Amino acid sequence: MVEPAISAAEQELFGGPLRYDMGFAEHEHARLDLTMVSAIRAMPRLVGSTLRRAWAADRPALLVVGLSEIGQGIAAAVGLLAINSVMHALLGGGKPVDRLHVAVPALVVGAVVAVVNAGLAGLSTSRAGRLEPLVERTATTEYLAAATVVELEAIEDPEFRRLIDVAQYGAASARRMIGACVAALNGTISLIATASILTVLHPALLPMLLLIAAPRGWGAMRVAQERYVSVMTWVEHVRASRLIGNLLTERSAAQEVRIHAVGAFLLDRYRGMAQSAEAEQKRLANGKAITELVAAALSGLAMAGTYGVMLWLIMAGHMSLAVAGTAVIAVRSGSASLGALVMNINQLHEESLYVRDHDRFLTEAAQRAIPDGGQHLPERVGHVVLNDVTYRYPDREAPALDGVSITLPMGSVTAVVGENGSGKSTLMKVLAGLLLPQDGTVYWGTHELSGLDRSRLFDRVALLTQDFQRWPVTAALNIRIGRPDRHAEHEELQPSVDYAGAAPVIAKLPHGLSSLLARVFRGASELSGGEWQKIGLARTHWRTETCPADSVLIVDEPTSALDPEAEIAAFDAIRRLAAPHRAVVLVTHRMSGVRHADTIYVLNRGRLTEHGSHDELMAAQGRYAAMFATQAAQYAAQPRATVPHPGTPPVPERA
Repeated sequence: MVEPAISAAEQELFGGPLRYDMGFAEHEHARLDLTMVSAIRAMPRLVGSTLRRAWAADRPALLVVGLSEIGQGIAAAVGLLAINSVMHALLGGGKPVDRLHVAVPALVVGAVVAVVNAGLAGLSTSRAGRLEPLVERTATTEYLAAATVVELEAIEDPEFRRLIDVAQYGAASARRMIGACVAALNGTISLIATASILTVLHPALLPMLLLIAAPRGWGAMRVAQERYVSVMTWVEHVRASRLIGNLLTERSAAQEVRIHAVGAFLLDRYRGMAQSAEAEQKRLANGKAITELVAAALSGLAMAGTYGVMLWLIMAGHMSLAVAGTAVIAVRSGSASLGALVMNINQLHEESLYVRDHDRFLTEAAQRAIPDGGQHLPERVGHVVLNDVTYRYPDREAPALDGVSITLPMGSVTAVVGENGSGKSTLMKVLAGLLLPQDGTVYWGTHELSGLDRSRLFDRVALLTQDFQRWPVTAALNIRIGRPDRHAEHEELQPSVDYAGAAPVIAKLPHGLSSLLARVFRGASELSGGEWQKIGLARTHWRTETCPADSVLIVDEPTSALDPEAEIAAFDAIRRLAAPHRAVVLVTHRMSGVRHADTIYVLNRGRLTEHGSHDELMAAQGRYAAMFATQAAQYAAQPRATVPHPGTPPVPERA
């Protein structure tokens, strides 16, 4: 591989090359076989996973495809035998009319064989066409299902994220492998039939046939390897180019794109990155041309040598003209079959590299999946306790949480405050069971988190975060998706709408709760940030009110897009969600929203520094009191003269 050039745009935007090291010595696929023999040896393993998916998807169709291809191979052999009979009849002794009469039966057999072969080919094509989308759907479902159940830690791991990116090509490759498998099977059977006939005609012709196709096999494997390595190396670069294109068309960036002239800037950088990618495609095209030219030249030499051997055999009296005529047709047919087989095996080989990435993702995702099973929680647990919990992210030296202990009694409202980077979000992920602590223990009642059935534990947790998902579905489903397995009519959702104060929002939508909330679709509606947060609160109410067991509601910066009046109402509504069987955990920078919490925990650089009620913490005059006083000072009335604007020159006095 040639070291890829780094465009100036790539350096400026992303700080360096967006390349993934695909060095042959490091990547597990380094042993990309360049020989036809090794590829054929590996073929059963390469197609195995795809055929298993096809067998599971539609067994009758797969059986019909296999039988049809075998039938075509038999038809090819019978066709060559018929041609041989025709040659012997036409080149034999007697009058021309008599020779034609002798050749007629073989000609009829050849015609019937051609019709049967066409029918079998059509049957195979129709059943393969049914299999392809089924296999792609199966592979896609496997991919998505595996991605949704891995630990959150895996999703946040850059290396695993890359594996998710490259594995997405596997489903389409699995679909294409069906056609390639069918074609390879057809070519293999036809080649066996042709090789058998050639061996009968003269044993020396078979190795010559292999020599004709071997260069093509080498060239095809070489081109496939180069293309695969290039795709994997440039996968992040391609994603970055798409990102720039999306930014230029996204609604959220539209204002800055125009006001700040970001559009022209990013478009120029997009051209620079595109030119860098185009240079890579040019390199691949040039390499492919040279490789195919060499392969074609070697194959042509082998073909000339084959005809030379046949001429020698005729002149030496080892082969009759009739046999020679049949041999010429068989060599040409066999050469075409072998060439097609080489290309089909090459396609199988290339597509299998992507399917192998897909299968590798499934294997690694299974290893990093949230475990199935575990202890069942009783309906009543009384409290949740984090005892001396420590968590460190793999790419950071300092722990995000360092020996943190908190207690959440059911029926209480607990607040967690601290500066950015203090560990609040990590603490919430541990509390929800999304991250398992590396040290310390989380207890739900008397049960340790690590031994619980976490799928059932998640049923006891509700989340309302600042960046909660705004699903591109109807308003009703945006609320009901808080517990999607429970069907609900609009009337059943109304209490949650009223609780969140979202009734005015729904009322102004063109179709009420049936309105589609996604501007990407024609006729859909969009909401403001504050309106979305009311929908989010309604979703949270729906989820919490439909959980009769002891549960925890985690609320992280829920009012960032609300006006002051709506913010006060939202905090009141969130606090009212506390119930004898529910604990509310409130994470926010708005200190006014936590003063009524039963207990307030203060985090600083991953450590718990203070806890107590608002009055207790204010009396202690520690970090919490300082944070509260700092925010309160922003609202204190001050003479404008005491708050000069930085960088404003003094106004000269009037004379």
